[in-house]
Amino acid sequence: MAPPKPPVPAVGPDGEPSDDSADALPAGLRWRLTSRFTARSRSQRLARFMELMAPSATDLILDVGVTDTAWRSSNPLEAAYPWPERITAVGLEPMATFQRLFPAVKFVAADGRQLPFADKAFDIGYSNAVVEHVGSLADQRQFVSELLRTCRRVFISTPNAHFPIDPHTLLPFVHWLPRGIRHPILRATGNGRWATESALRPISPGELQALFPREVGVRIVRQRVLGLTTVITAIAGAASGINKDG
Repeated sequence: MAPPKPPVPAVGPDGEPSDDSADALPAGLRWRLTSRFTARSRSQRLARFMELMAPSATDLILDVGVTDTAWRSSNPLEAAYPWPERITAVGLEPMATFQRLFPAVKFVAADGRQLPFADKAFDIGYSNAVVEHVGSLADQRQFVSELLRTCRRVFISTPNAHFPIDPHTLLPFVHWLPRGIRHPILRATGNGRWATESALRPISPGELQALFPREVGVRIVRQRVLGLTTVITAIAGAASGINKDG
């Protein structure tokens, strides 16, 4: 396996990196335009997680890709899950703010592509808006593979690349362009932090399903706004509703 890449910056609800201080709340025009929508979207996604995965008080949960920020909606699972002591959260580096806000949650610093846990150590693996930031196609497949290895069931969400507005930049259609055209536009519009594949590789529903081995049954669940799919979630494992797309 290739050595771990440099950490992807923690991002706020609109895709902008968090402030140098993890205690600072997101700010700026994008935050003002998207904060309520993002918080509502993440709340809906958590409700879907509880409905579809039906976790019990005894289930061990692995959350890969938490954020070290005081904005609690950045970590919606930890902020609202009824049994936080059953969660193990993974981030690339120590996260003092996260650990202060969620003292009942066990935190482990690790790379999601090489998790330090035994096979099937957890009942449910959860990852929200992380897989698009782990790097190349091979990195994304490795990320999914590690969740499948360590968890009996998985719930992996990501923004839908087919939605016309990219949530990280709020630019319409640019993320549909080839990388050789998209990346220069991102740099020219002040979005250079997203102008590398290691920082952002958008994923469509078909691409998300293709990250899983063929022998693994996957259900793709869609979160919609005005009939358009904004977020896609892959569910795999026991009772996942194999070969359904809803």
